[in-house]
Amino acid sequence: MELKATHELHKRRMSRNVGVALALVGFIALVFALTVVKVNRGASMQGFDHVVRPEMEATGQ
Repeated sequence: MELKATHELHKRRMSRNVGVALALVGFIALVFALTVVKVNRGASMQGFDHVVRPEMEATGQ
């Protein structure tokens, strides 16, 4: 037997909290998956920092 009866409002709030938690976990998984794909593809990881780099320029040969 329950010592303290839970109100119906608490049950609805708990289901909302679970929904928000699942959405947050899904978003984190999506960002992690995109990061893993980006790293595994070996794409250029250099950012644009206003410095001319020879390896980023196209060669005219």
